[in-house]
Amino acid sequence: MNKPNKIHYSACAHDCPSTCALIVEKIDEKTIGRVSGNPDNSYTAGVICAKVARYSERTHNPDRLSTPLKRTGPKGTNKYAQISWDEAIKTVADAFKAATEKHGPETVWPYMYGGTMGLVQSGSIERLRNEMGYTNMRSTTCGGLVDTGWLAGFGRRIGPDPREMAEADLIIIWGTNAVSTQVNVMTHVSRAKKNRGAKVIVIDPYANSTTKTADMHIAPRPGTDGALACALMHIAFRDGFADHEYMEKYADVPDEFENHLTSKTPQWAAKITGLSVSEIEKLALLYLKTERSYIRLGYGVSRCRNGAVNVHAITCIPVVTGKWKVPGSGIFFNSGGIYHFDYSLIEGLDLVKKGVRTIDHSRIGPALLGDLDDLGDGPPITAMIVQGTNPAAIAPEQQKVINGLMRDDLFVCVHEQFMTETARFADIILPATTFVEHDDLYKSGGHTFIHYGPQIIDPVGDSKSNHDVICKLAKLLDAKHPGFLMSANEVIDKTLKMSDFPDLKSLSATNFHDCAESFDKHHFIDGYNWPDKKFRFKPGWENIGPRGHELPQLPDHWEAPEGQDNDHPFKLITPPARNFLNSTFNNTPSSLKREERPTLQIHPEDAVKNNIDDGKIITIGNKNGQIDLFAKIVRGAKLGVLVAEGVWPNASHNGGQGINVLVSAEVVAPNGGVAYHDTAVWIKNSA
Repeated sequence: MNKPNKIHYSACAHDCPSTCALIVEKIDEKTIGRVSGNPDNSYTAGVICAKVARYSERTHNPDRLSTPLKRTGPKGTNKYAQISWDEAIKTVADAFKAATEKHGPETVWPYMYGGTMGLVQSGSIERLRNEMGYTNMRSTTCGGLVDTGWLAGFGRRIGPDPREMAEADLIIIWGTNAVSTQVNVMTHVSRAKKNRGAKVIVIDPYANSTTKTADMHIAPRPGTDGALACALMHIAFRDGFADHEYMEKYADVPDEFENHLTSKTPQWAAKITGLSVSEIEKLALLYLKTERSYIRLGYGVSRCRNGAVNVHAITCIPVVTGKWKVPGSGIFFNSGGIYHFDYSLIEGLDLVKKGVRTIDHSRIGPALLGDLDDLGDGPPITAMIVQGTNPAAIAPEQQKVINGLMRDDLFVCVHEQFMTETARFADIILPATTFVEHDDLYKSGGHTFIHYGPQIIDPVGDSKSNHDVICKLAKLLDAKHPGFLMSANEVIDKTLKMSDFPDLKSLSATNFHDCAESFDKHHFIDGYNWPDKKFRFKPGWENIGPRGHELPQLPDHWEAPEGQDNDHPFKLITPPARNFLNSTFNNTPSSLKREERPTLQIHPEDAVKNNIDDGKIITIGNKNGQIDLFAKIVRGAKLGVLVAEGVWPNASHNGGQGINVLVSAEVVAPNGGVAYHDTAVWIKNSA
């Protein structure tokens, strides 16, 4: 009789707000089996996405990197030889020392993003950066704009407990394809529908998996959500649904805001959004007449040049209407403000040096090519270590990124699980573990839990974790911080104790810990996170970022520059694909099979006007480059809007350039972010 496989508890490490509580089947010391959701966690509730359910396919993919490699041919030619770990780490350390001796420490740029969301495995690189005085990195690519827009009003990243969706009578899913990207959202939506008969409205510019579940789909033009929000609030004031008593107590300039909104009529918004007046009125009526109305705001709504303004406008809606008073009301985007972690050990915050420059990591292309707006008075970037990200595929202005990585005077070490587009330009490639092969600590923006994720199996091949690699490198660079001498579990345990959380022994016994605050805190009953406790209708953008003076003082539709024109009549949006997570999983055979091929969704009328046939290869482009995709004619796309889901491998496209070759790396107002859903392009048959 076969012995049953062992069950281990963990958490998903990938860049998704859900951070699902997992049950991982362990077949033997080197092999995992089935991965499923933990039913004991009240947010995950036993449900996870198909990508992670198939995680054994990723972990045991024969294409995993398993040994250190050293480049033996010209950059980009994929010519490498196996070397030992000692030689690899010494080569990296020697390169960093030589670069520092020539240009100073700011010439080295440790580059990290969301390949793992574990605090230790993502944070150890910061400890090295801070001790050595290497160039800092400002992370804006994913949440820069939505963070800015949210914090402009609230002052803190918190909102109603996401489990409260199950207690709502109306749920508005605004700017996120949750069925494809945050499946747990739909678990709680389904409970509300089943137990309370809740209605669901999805606001998204194109028809997708989530809109199919909705009672109402509202499809504004991309980048016009602020106008829609203003019209909803106009109707609230017009029809007597504005909560003047609430605003008097909890908002900064309610009278000025009411006067401002008098001109933001449904007719005004209809012209901007492409919606009908009746759609706007119907949406408003349903929301305004439902006390338990819960808005679930996604990241997608922010990924336009006016994204921060639009997010702020949407967050004003429940303040105008006072929809914060009962469970199942309010607006939620991220709960990151509830976690009181002390990062001093993980990131070496006691060693932060004043005056070290910071470069926006979404500007990697221009920065590597010497743009003085990014480099400032500092030296060129001549040495990098890259962990947890694939900028040659996901960063904007992709051709500049690739040209920068191709520089002969730039030393690049890439620590990766697979031979990614970025790894192909590395001088040294180091094999990395997946989350089932190392220990880590997790928090989530999509719920209120922290998790411990233990090492479950031995590392594949000779791969090593981010923390271990950074500690090895630190030793050769003579870094002295005690965190470099500690195991990941030792760092986790001490950090938990320093942060007044349950220690590692306690956390590992329970698998997770709920950090939810009181109803009053989550619903701002005691006021908002400002000295006067009042929400900011008027956020003072000029004090938030260098381009803040360009933004409207009060919520409005701000027509950001560089829109569509006669030469670039289409707006391209690039939302996530269901079976990929940015460029992660896009080399997993089952994910590739399910997505089939890179497509471009186009409205039938636009297809006819441009002589485009379904399934044929078409080319889209702008000043940054061009790319080929397969036409997919669908009525779910809006006129003038093109939809390309997912970050496919660059090699999936003719010419070897991916979708982000088209996206601008401009510093979006007020203080940075990437406008992934705001790209003007032309279109033509590739034949």
